[in-house]
Amino acid sequence: MSRNLQPVTGMKDVLAADIGAWQHVERTMAAVLAAYGYVEIRVPVVEHTELFKRAIGEFTDVVEKEMYTFTDQGGDSLTLRPEATAGIVRAAISNGLLRGARLKVWTQGPMFRHEKPQKGRYRQFTQIDVEAIGFDGPDVDIELIALGARLWKLLGVTRAKLVINSLGTPESRKAYRTLLQDYFRRHIDALDADGRRRLEGNPLRILDSKHPPTQAIVANAPVLTDHLDEESKAHFAQLRAGLDALGIPYTVNPRLVRGLDYYSRTVFEWITDALGSQDAICSGGRYDGLISQLGGEATPAIGFAMGVERVVELTRLAGSLPDPAVPDVFVMAQGEAAQRAALRLAEQLRDAFPGRGVVVHCGSAKFKTQFRRADESGARLAVIVGDDELARGVVALKPLRGAETTQVEYPIAELAARVDEFFRRSK
Repeated sequence: MSRNLQPVTGMKDVLAADIGAWQHVERTMAAVLAAYGYVEIRVPVVEHTELFKRAIGEFTDVVEKEMYTFTDQGGDSLTLRPEATAGIVRAAISNGLLRGARLKVWTQGPMFRHEKPQKGRYRQFTQIDVEAIGFDGPDVDIELIALGARLWKLLGVTRAKLVINSLGTPESRKAYRTLLQDYFRRHIDALDADGRRRLEGNPLRILDSKHPPTQAIVANAPVLTDHLDEESKAHFAQLRAGLDALGIPYTVNPRLVRGLDYYSRTVFEWITDALGSQDAICSGGRYDGLISQLGGEATPAIGFAMGVERVVELTRLAGSLPDPAVPDVFVMAQGEAAQRAALRLAEQLRDAFPGRGVVVHCGSAKFKTQFRRADESGARLAVIVGDDELARGVVALKPLRGAETTQVEYPIAELAARVDEFFRRSK
């Protein structure tokens, strides 16, 4: 096959065999979010590049290495969104939603990062992004984490663990940043190229280096939680107390810094040991300064993003996916008039039983072939229409599952009643 007909590197098709798992995760998440009072919004896939530079930070890997950026016909620099928080904040500002508002919103859709493709990581990936804007207390932090815990419970996921930390206020983090730079400068020869590059721009990012010699230096670096301001200490203490009260277990990881510059105070991740090196399945935290940084009124906010691909795989590994959806009724026909009648009868059954799946065999085929396809579909009942039956004003019903297999003819006018009788009897 021509190379041009293959998917782009790092982009993946989701086929019919897998879509049921995706829909199950997405429906479950939507139901949980609705129960907590969050409403869906939708924001563009493309934004001005400057938005992400200002929001995420110019010295992050996302902006420096991973964004899909292009110049459009009008000369504007545009970027396929690498994450959704910046777009949601931009939408809140540009649509005038911030004036004293308390917003609980979520969105889902594709994000784009030019990373090395590997299991659980794609260059186009799907995220569910949840944001609570206008809330400054730790109670909403606790609520968002509880929301995640409830989702894992409903999905049957047991191998998800919570890790938390506090980054403090921008002011306390600035002082810690200076302390960290002084420490790493004393060990600069042991840092890898990325560590030396980040030293001046974003030294906190060195803390999550995967380079073994750098990790050895990080192990003895100053710990951020030892240098928090009093307000952030109190916020973090209340967060921990709230999680304890809800019985949500967690681990404090003082090296958890998150990859984006806009975070402050609470940060958290749900991680798993079930997906190899890609252990983070949900990441989030507070970004109290981001909205004013982008030109809006100073507004506290917190949110998280969840990678749908990883959650689907985790749910699959847990063995908690529902059985694939199958039709209830399979309508088959032979003869030109019978095929037209089959379509009409199927519509009548869909009107009568809105919750049941009714599939019509389209295209001509012998009844033997149609019965095989009906059996493969998983349907429990076959409705059989032939030109001869049609001329006599009858239709045949044949159970396809269980001990009852007798094919019986009924007047066409009784079809809906007989189908209803069958499903009541076979409960």
